[in-house]
Formats: sequence, C-alpha cells, structure tokens
Amino acid sequence: MSDTAKTTPDSGDGNLLLRAFPWVGALLWAAGLIAGLAHWDEPGRALRLAGVVLVGLDAARRPSLTKWTLWGILAGVELGAWAPDMALKSRFLAELFLRLVRMVVAPLLFATIVNGIAGHSAMRAVGRVAVKAILFFEVATTAGLILGVIAMDLGGPGWGVQLPASAAPTVAGVEQAQNWQQFLIRLFPENIAAAVAQNQFLQVAVFSILFGLALGALADTKKRPLVELCQSLAEVMYRLTRMVMMLAPVAAGAAIAAAVGGTGLSALLPLVRLFATFLVAMVVMIGLVLIPILMAFRIPLRRFVSAMAEPIAVGFATASSEAAMPMTMEKMEEFGASRWITSFVVPLGYSFNLIGSSIYLAMAAIFAAQAGGVHLSLSRQIFLLAVLVLASKGVAGVPRAVPLVLFATASAINIPVAPIVLLLGIDPLLDMFRTALNVAGNGMACAVVASWEKELHVPAE
Repeated sequence: MSDTAKTTPDSGDGNLLLRAFPWVGALLWAAGLIAGLAHWDEPGRALRLAGVVLVGLDAARRPSLTKWTLWGILAGVELGAWAPDMALKSRFLAELFLRLVRMVVAPLLFATIVNGIAGHSAMRAVGRVAVKAILFFEVATTAGLILGVIAMDLGGPGWGVQLPASAAPTVAGVEQAQNWQQFLIRLFPENIAAAVAQNQFLQVAVFSILFGLALGALADTKKRPLVELCQSLAEVMYRLTRMVMMLAPVAAGAAIAAAVGGTGLSALLPLVRLFATFLVAMVVMIGLVLIPILMAFRIPLRRFVSAMAEPIAVGFATASSEAAMPMTMEKMEEFGASRWITSFVVPLGYSFNLIGSSIYLAMAAIFAAQAGGVHLSLSRQIFLLAVLVLASKGVAGVPRAVPLVLFATASAINIPVAPIVLLLGIDPLLDMFRTALNVAGNGMACAVVASWEKELHVPAE
C-alpha cells in the first residue's frame, strides 16, 4: 500500500475536526478555570470536564508524552477540585518521580559534560574557532541567566504560592547564607562518591569538567576508550531519562492535584504568571540581545530567519534540540557557513549554548525560592548565577532534561525542591518555547563564528 493511500483516511474535514480537539478542549478548560476563579462553580466544572475529555481523546488518538502530560495536568486540577483528600494522598507519585530523577542526574551530568569537553578533539586543531565559539556561548547563556533573574525579581510570580502542608518545603538553614569562601570550597568534592550519594550535583558537575579537561589533554589513543565509554554512557542515560520522563504525566498530575486539593484553584495563578513572565523574557532576549548580535556581525536577518525556520519548527514541535540538529547543520551550510565550522560549532552548542534553557533555569530556581518564602540577597543571586553557569552545561539535548538540572541546582544552593515539582505542570509547554530558542541560538552561534572567521558566504538573492 502506498504512503498516499495510508494517509487518505486521515485527511479531509474529519481530520481537521479531530485536529481541533485539543485546541477546543484547551479553550473550554481555560474558560472553565476562569469561571471557577470567578466562583461560578457548576458551569466552570462542566466546561473543564468537557475540555479534559477532548484533550484526552486527542492524546489517545495521537499519543505523545507532551499530550499525555497536558492531559495529566488538566485531570490533576479536576482531581484536586473534586476530591481534595484523594488528591493530597496521591502526592507520593510526585515524590517517587523526584527520587527517580535524582537517580539519573549524576551519571547524566558526568557523561554529557565529559563527552562535550573531551569528545571534541577538533578543539586543539582549531583552537581559535573553539575559543570564539565558547566565548559566544558563555556570553549568550550568561545574558539569558541574568535576564531570567531580573525578570523574576521584577515580576515575582513565585511570591504567595501556597503549598499543601504535606508538601511544605524544608528550608531550615536557608537564611544562613554562606560567605563566598565557603561557597567556593563547597564547589569542589573531597569524595566524588559521597557527592553523588548526598545529591551534591554541583560538585559532580565540577568534577566532570575537570575530568573532561584532563581527559582531553591525553593523546588520542589513550583517551579514545574513555571518550567512547562516556558516549555510550550518555546514550544509556538519554534512554533512561526518556523512561523516567514517561512518568512525567502522572507526576505532574499528582503535583497539581495536591496543590489544588490543598489550596484550591488559586494555586494555578502563579504558574500562569510565570509562563507570561517567561514569554516576556524571551521577547526581550531576542530583541535586545540576539538581533543586535546578528546585526553587529552583519548577518542578514531575514535570510537567517528563513534558513532557521524549519529547524526551529522541528525543535518547537518535538521539544527536542537533538531532533533539530541534523536539519540545523544542513540549513546553516546552505545559508553559507563553511562545512567544518558547521560540523564543529553546532554539535558543541548542544552542550554549551542553550539560551532558552538558561533563561528558564534562572527563572525556575528563583521561583522555587520565592514559593518557599526565601528572600535571596544580591550576593546569593550572584552565587545562583555562578551555579547555573556550571549546571547549565549538563542540560542534554533531549526533551524535558531541564528539570533534572533544576533539582541539581536546588540542592546545590539549598533552596526548596517541592515548588519545582509544581513547574512540571507547565514544563511541557515551556519546553517547546525554550527549545525553539535553543535551536535558534545554535544556528546563530554557527553564523556568528563563521562570520567572525570570514567563512560565511551568504548566497545572493
């Protein structure tokens, strides 16, 4: 049977109607949420229930983790609103998910960071290009982190979050801020096994960076076995991460259900504010940082946007930078960047140049502190940025890997973990937007470095 024949039954007006299910369902549910917040309880419940059914039908017809997570969120809200006692008891599912996440973090950080540093042998042969690429990566991601902190300080969407009593974060000792000497000492592990056992993932990241630098300095014949081992370990951890993330719909639903069951529908308002704040921060990042950089390096903006449109769309739809990488390399070569720069800078960027993820990492960490009632001084926010600069290097190019780094960051600077679980409720939607910005940033890094090296030759119109 031909491909055309296979797809014929899924075309036409019926297919358009089916595709409208999730959008209509989301709109009905949003209308029901507004009605519930306005104390129109019965109409609100009816609208939300209709929305849950439509979204569930679409998830069953065309299953994906994002769709099931969305359905879990909506169903969790209804469970919390209709059966608060049961919702509070279901919180153990979110705690189970947290334990599995912590199990994955340390080997994932080690494998991705070591492979990202030592696995790029071209860095010695093209040291000048490597320095320029890493300089761009650090400037862009650090700008994203700073912007995320500023956006949270101005918007403050985490203040006033009411967590259920059973989920109240333990913040004992948080107010006793460390001085910079103590913080610097704690960056370095005296026992890597103890760091893993105690969930000191920042120490794991520092050890991985030093290990990667030392491994990269060895002769190729000596380092190849370990590099290949780390590559295999990274692939295994990617697969295990996907397996763990299959529980995300259940965990997100349980976390939202417990929050709504303990405090009512008002628990969702901070998440809506956080989402709006993130979108504003993205727009500011594009307008005040990324576009001026493109203009400074005389990269034609319209041609660049046209070249990157498809990779960005793939990244947005799949919520995976990794899925868009082959197309990004192809499109940037067509755009005019030389092949060797494209093949070096783009893969390197998937470990070091996650602009959208950097913005969200900073925002989510501050959100957790605000939700836990922790006031971060300027010095502690600077410490937070320093932590995130390192921790962001462990973000893998697979869907929903950012929450892993969020948990690691929270334990490193002693901010509450419980509010981060609530973020799973909107993480799938945010993941699509931040991945799109990550993909755009990686294409931009390739264009900037190629232009810097005078190896960007944009074809004439």
